[in-house]
Amino acid sequence: MNTIFVAGHSKLPTGIAANHISESLTLTLEVDQNYGVIIDASCTLATDHGRDFIKTLLKGYSLKDGIEGPLARLHEGYLGKAGNALEAALKDSHKQYQLHTEKS
Repeated sequence: MNTIFVAGHSKLPTGIAANHISESLTLTLEVDQNYGVIIDASCTLATDHGRDFIKTLLKGYSLKDGIEGPLARLHEGYLGKAGNALEAALKDSHKQYQLHTEKS
């Protein structure tokens, strides 16, 4: 297998639809081991549309290049209340990726 599965977590703000399902947000990334490129992404936002948007937003970025690009795109494109939670989950995912690459 040439990909790894990375998960990041964060706390959701109160008063949003996803919070009725869970108090935390999970962002998962399938990442190519050689190049660090995000092949697929998923998150626990409440709507299919929101989950699809985040997937489209993150696919193609390389975690080897850091997360400044995906964070900037997230700030520009996602205007919902879960923005800070998505940012924190992305940072957590990147941290998990870095821990894995340091061990390899």
